[in-house]
Amino acid sequence: MKIGILTSGGDCPGLNAVIRGAVLKGIAVHGQEFVGYRDGWRGVVEGDIIDIPRTMVRGISKQGGTILGTSRTNPFENGGGPEVIKGHMDRHGVDALIAIGGEGTLAAAKRLTDAGIKIVGVPKTIDNDLDATDYTFGFDTAVEIATEAIDRLRTTGESHHRCMVAEVMGRHVGWIALHSGMASGAHAILIPEQRVSIDQIVEWVKLAHDRGRAPLVVVAEGFTTDTMDEAHSERGLDTFGRPRLGGIGERLAPEIEARTGIETRATVLGHIQRGGVPTAFDRVLATRLGMAAIDSVVEGRWGTMVSLNGTDIVHVGFEAALGRLKTVPQDRYDEARVLFG
Repeated sequence: MKIGILTSGGDCPGLNAVIRGAVLKGIAVHGQEFVGYRDGWRGVVEGDIIDIPRTMVRGISKQGGTILGTSRTNPFENGGGPEVIKGHMDRHGVDALIAIGGEGTLAAAKRLTDAGIKIVGVPKTIDNDLDATDYTFGFDTAVEIATEAIDRLRTTGESHHRCMVAEVMGRHVGWIALHSGMASGAHAILIPEQRVSIDQIVEWVKLAHDRGRAPLVVVAEGFTTDTMDEAHSERGLDTFGRPRLGGIGERLAPEIEARTGIETRATVLGHIQRGGVPTAFDRVLATRLGMAAIDSVVEGRWGTMVSLNGTDIVHVGFEAALGRLKTVPQDRYDEARVLFG
């Protein structure tokens, strides 16, 4: 059996570990062959493939990024579609696909599966917002990177008696902001799930400043105040029609400074959260998910993805992953809010 692997959407620490886990188990246990599609769905639509022998995955679990490349291509546009994709698969002798990606990737995989293409999925998002899995690989690494960066910002803030605003990723959910904010001792954590007024943010900043602290605010890119109609975006739309977010920290900083008189600086961590080597947790989780994806292929579990449930890897339908986002629950935010100000 020949299996095609693709990595789609934003890059993420742990992608290479998934590829390695799938290829090693597939070859060692089932004698399968593997090819990789370059740049995600683009390679699938254009039939752009490379062979993946065992030697190619040697030692790659600790590498960041993806050896296959990635893109945000929509497989149903620009000459794509099920018939075109199936034609390329038949021409190359590819029997099934393993699609590694987030919500957009899995939504496309579901449509293609419904059209008769054999696909299993591996969930990937640093935002940790897929409801059908307890954790996604890449999240732990993103939190570690964000926490280290925020720790560094804090020393600068303390030296200059400034308020520091750190913007982290999180389009619809605030898991990265919540975890990195709690870990770094933030005086306010602002997430998409909780609409907070400027007055409340200013109050938390003043409380910290009055105690002789350099206020630290951690904000997710998708956060909106109680007077904003939508998340801050100045960079247009991506290929799936979603706004490219970023810049809410820069919008909040001058407001905080104007209302408090405290010199305030904003830093957008951005893509640094996606880069570098994955943590040990993410390497292990990604490897296990890659190996479990091979079990899905062997068992013919088309239209499903592998998922973490507690410490067990299970198989769930694509629709479970796409039904709703895993948001930060109220009790978790209330738990952190005790520490604000």
